[in-house]
Amino acid sequence: LTRAAGIPLDPVTGGALVDQDCQTQVPGIFACGNVLQVHDLVDYVSDEAERAGRGAANYVRKGGFTADYIPTKPGFGVRYVLPQQVNKRAEADVSLFLRVTQPFDKVKFTVKAGDTVLATAKRLKAAPGEMEKITIKAAMLENVTEPIVVALEEL
Repeated sequence: LTRAAGIPLDPVTGGALVDQDCQTQVPGIFACGNVLQVHDLVDYVSDEAERAGRGAANYVRKGGFTADYIPTKPGFGVRYVLPQQVNKRAEADVSLFLRVTQPFDKVKFTVKAGDTVLATAKRLKAAPGEMEKITIKAAMLENVTEPIVVALEEL
């Protein structure tokens, strides 16, 4: 259905490309759950569904979005980042969801745009089967002009 609707797909997840509101690159079409990425457990699927529902409701209420998108990209140790683009005019904090490339012990995730650190998170372990969530404060996005990269370093 996603492909038939003309929605571009992520080559890694096989799911739709979306922004932080779960809006696909076809305005007014929102996606969540296994349409975006495999949710091995319930982990963050409910959060994703709520964001898609809020995004769709806001889209209808406002008659569309004024967007200034910045791409997100995986860095060292990160297999993929979702959403694949973030609106720097976000009205709320933005959650990034990701999976790592291999098992790691004691890591620090760093979210950067150029040399600017937007967020960090430490974990005692990270595994490909466990989704990670890192949140960027909306105010941090206002002056971002470069792609947002999420990478990890082993501690």
